[in-house]
Amino acid sequence: MTTPAVSSQTGSNHRWRFYRVGGLDLVRIETAEDLLNLDQLDQKLWTALACPVKGLEFDEKTLALIDTDGDGRVRAPEVVAAVKWAGSALTDPALLIKGGESLPVAALKDPALVATVREILAGLGKSDSATVSLADVGNTAAIFAATKFNGDGVVTAESAGSDATTASLVGEIVATQGGATDRSGKPGVDAGKLGAFYGELAAFDAWTKQAEADKAGILPLGDATGAGLAALEAVRTKIDDFFGRCRLAAFDARAIAALNRQESEFLELAAKDLSVTADEISNFPLARVEASKALPLVEGVNPAWVAAVDAFRTAVVAPLFGADKTSLTESEWAQLKGKFTAYKAWSGSKAGASVASLGIERVRAILAGDGRAKIDALIVEDLKLAPQFTGIATVEKLLRFNRDLVRLLHNFVAFTDFYSPDKLAVFQAGTLYLDSRSCELVVRVADGGKHAAMAGLSKAYLAYCNCTRPATGETMEIAAAFTNGDSDHLMVGRNGIFYDRKGRDWDATITKVIDNPISIRQAFWAPYKKFVRMLEEQAAKRAAAAEAASDAKMANAASATANADKAAKPEPKKFDVGTIAALGVAVSGIVAVLTAIIGGILGLTWWQIPLAVIGVLLAISGPSMIIAALKLRQRNLGPILDANGWAVNGRVKINIPFGTSLTDIAHLPAGAQRTLDDPFGEKKTPWGLYLFLLALVAAAVWVRWDHNKKGGYYFWQEKPAAEVPAVPGVPAEGEAPAAVAPAS
Repeated sequence: MTTPAVSSQTGSNHRWRFYRVGGLDLVRIETAEDLLNLDQLDQKLWTALACPVKGLEFDEKTLALIDTDGDGRVRAPEVVAAVKWAGSALTDPALLIKGGESLPVAALKDPALVATVREILAGLGKSDSATVSLADVGNTAAIFAATKFNGDGVVTAESAGSDATTASLVGEIVATQGGATDRSGKPGVDAGKLGAFYGELAAFDAWTKQAEADKAGILPLGDATGAGLAALEAVRTKIDDFFGRCRLAAFDARAIAALNRQESEFLELAAKDLSVTADEISNFPLARVEASKALPLVEGVNPAWVAAVDAFRTAVVAPLFGADKTSLTESEWAQLKGKFTAYKAWSGSKAGASVASLGIERVRAILAGDGRAKIDALIVEDLKLAPQFTGIATVEKLLRFNRDLVRLLHNFVAFTDFYSPDKLAVFQAGTLYLDSRSCELVVRVADGGKHAAMAGLSKAYLAYCNCTRPATGETMEIAAAFTNGDSDHLMVGRNGIFYDRKGRDWDATITKVIDNPISIRQAFWAPYKKFVRMLEEQAAKRAAAAEAASDAKMANAASATANADKAAKPEPKKFDVGTIAALGVAVSGIVAVLTAIIGGILGLTWWQIPLAVIGVLLAISGPSMIIAALKLRQRNLGPILDANGWAVNGRVKINIPFGTSLTDIAHLPAGAQRTLDDPFGEKKTPWGLYLFLLALVAAAVWVRWDHNKKGGYYFWQEKPAAEVPAVPGVPAEGEAPAAVAPAS
């Protein structure tokens, strides 16, 4: 990949416009000037620098045309090149901003493209049309259905016209070599297929001539040599085994009984219903084993092998040794095997196998004819139209860029569609409905385990789901971001429904979750929910332990009752003084703590009590809320897309307000009516009244306590100044000081 020709600064005179959304500055691409100056936009300001060709809600063929190096990824320089090319191919680049499925023919700059378009429209019967659409050029089969030549270098049987011999030869080439697909959609022959076919013909002819030159050595049975070799190979192992056993019997006669199988084995077989094809019989020797014995071919052959031996005698022994040959010595067997050695070597070197089905006579007839020259001439004639018809691909490319290029820029250079309230980005696969919520930030993943390793850095709550469509057997894996609500009921195994961008519904099952905070509200209640869960778990454990202890006591009681006359009288259980003391200390400590807390609160003035309660709540929930707020501020789309092969350049934040819009919680529709009378609802407890009475009692206690503390005065009364006893020599309040007597 070459270095992109994009300056590190916005070095052109073009005035770029940006807008801020979700804490990110996005460039506006709204005019032809924006497109033509895209190469001057600093790539540090691009939201993404690369994306995969596959797996997006975008036309893969368009992305493949942009991916000029064919590596399966679209990169920033390739996007710039596509924009430059499309802009230069049109008389008015502003048409790219408008987009659409069609273009005016007059908007094409290149006269050759105009001629190609006119040819296409004429072939479709639309010669008077002023516009050309993607549908016009997309169906090449319809365009070329009635043409003999179309410039692709592939000729079909129809290309031969009235020459039936050449048309038949084209069919034989397609049948033996496979067809090259013509632009009309029909199978045909190109230069490569033609050369391969005649190469196979020549090789098969030369290979056949080898056998013809040494017919006696290579074909001892003539045309039946192949069938004879097959009959010989069918019994080769069994005959080799027979002569091996005979050699061993000649070595030591004591082995004969064992070589012919024990009598006990025959007794076992005699007790069964036998057939000549039974496996037990086929495993026995081919004939009775004796020292240096010849193999019988008619009488005395193992019943399971009679048919195979008879076929061998008819196909091989009789033609070579005579029809009256009824036995075969070991040397004759070796001679027979040797006669097929040359044939096996020759057949193993077979060439031109693909045309062997034509037969040697047809092969030599084709080689002697002028069919190759005629097909070569047809291919040359077809290629003369290549420049004209190659332009169809160029027109299709231009129409695709006109339709898709700006949309790609809005999902690549800037994530405009992602932050738009009425559009979905190309990486958003659809909507997941689960747990009374709908999630729009859903991406396809190839491997949830590998994806999660990177996507976990996004600080978002992610649920990985396996999606299936039982009707079609299709499967898919997705990752959905939950950005609103709570995670209390999100767990592995929960089921939902996923709707893809085509509106098809899939069964979705959670297989993995990446736990992160979803909202501040969830973080506030998290400590209390955790405390309640701990209490529930402890209560469940104690209940289980109590049930087990109760069962044990019942079992012991039953056992004691049954053995009352045998059991000794149990000693009275003694009290554990240490345990009682420890329990007393624990209870005293708890009471002291509660007394200190209640006393501290009651010691405050009336307006300080709510502040104290709020302070206690913040002390409990504050750390959880702070951690959640920090993580929610760090939520980033980048790792989720990077795990799918993107190269996200900017920090695509998912802040709290924007995240709330990505996950919608169930609400009753506007104007809906709801009846609150529930015939199966639980009976309501007047908790409001209880709390009100409790508050009154608490207020009365506090007022009484404050009254006693102030010496018999309530908090709304002012306490008078305390009377102070008179002190000799000190004037009372309001009196003048006494005169000082003169000194004597």
